[in-house]
Amino acid sequence: MAEGRGSILCISTYLKGQDFMREVSRLGCDVTLLTEQKLHNADWPWDVLSGLHTMPPELPLRHIINTVTYLARSHKFDRIVALDEFDMETAAGLREHMRLPGMGVTTTNFWRDKLAMRHEAASLGIRVPEFTGVFNYDDLRAWTARVPAPWVLKPRTSASALGIRKLHDAEQLWRALEELGDEQSFFTLEQFVPGKVFHVDGIVNDRKVLTALAHSYGSPPMQLTHQGGVFTTRLLDRKSKLSKDLLKLHAEVVKAFRLLYGVTHTEYIVSDATGEIFFLEAAARVGGAFIADVIEASSGYNPWIEWARLEVASHNKEKYRLPDLRKDYSGSVLCLAQQEAPDTSAYDDPEIVVRLNKKHHAGLIVRSPDPERVRTLLESYSQRFI
Repeated sequence: MAEGRGSILCISTYLKGQDFMREVSRLGCDVTLLTEQKLHNADWPWDVLSGLHTMPPELPLRHIINTVTYLARSHKFDRIVALDEFDMETAAGLREHMRLPGMGVTTTNFWRDKLAMRHEAASLGIRVPEFTGVFNYDDLRAWTARVPAPWVLKPRTSASALGIRKLHDAEQLWRALEELGDEQSFFTLEQFVPGKVFHVDGIVNDRKVLTALAHSYGSPPMQLTHQGGVFTTRLLDRKSKLSKDLLKLHAEVVKAFRLLYGVTHTEYIVSDATGEIFFLEAAARVGGAFIADVIEASSGYNPWIEWARLEVASHNKEKYRLPDLRKDYSGSVLCLAQQEAPDTSAYDDPEIVVRLNKKHHAGLIVRSPDPERVRTLLESYSQRFI
């Protein structure tokens, strides 16, 4: 480790972030990983890790604090980074306990807690679907009488569309709340807005969006989670009004949620009925489902690597600079496969730049200077994948 370059503790209860850890090491920082016991022998970047430590699943924060502070007796940590969204609260609690730089608990809630982010966005004039917390039953009855069904009941701190229920009447709602019991206050209820879902992924430094890209999902993530199907996403035409409107709204969300630096993945829905754009949720992390690879194909940078550079630059009080950006268009198509290693050799268009390598998944990433060519390829591949 280069003298004075620092030491970063990475926390991840999922197998991800290898590019982040490799880049941190390349920049001269020491890298330690804390993960779950089941991932002890997973495909981590062993050659760059100075240590790997494991913990049982769902360990209380107090026990994790004990573990990390015990490690800190002999190994000084300058930064703590959560590589997965589910570890962000843990990292925030550790930072506050150890008085380390980075997002504390309050700011983290804006990027994790769907109720907190809706309250904050609405208070600043950002359009969100009608919503309410699940606390007082009289308030709930009044809300359901005022807001037409269907509604969606969402876990406040889950990722993607995990655990979301679509409800069509009050009877379904009260039955769902009864099933949740004491867990119901950890959910938020909002009006279902039919429409097309988009995501914006970007890089933030000094509270400013340095670059961001607006993408369109094919089928909404909630539909894929509950009904299955083929996942697609593609970069919107950079010159389109929709892309510009989404990027403007994304900048407002980043400012509202007070992110100092890092990478972002935010989601929006454009109403079928009115064409209005509603903010759905925000995450201070790299997007899943190989979105990082899609971004690298179109724009030439890897979000994991740039996040690592931001962390090291912040620690060393150095100026971060964006890499040179390419302005192509890209998109991905991905689905589950019965075969462990499905054969995609029949797909031979020259625009294919990546064949995804993940067991029991089939996936392709395409790149073109023409956004319409990307859209056409993805639509064709989706039908063939089905």
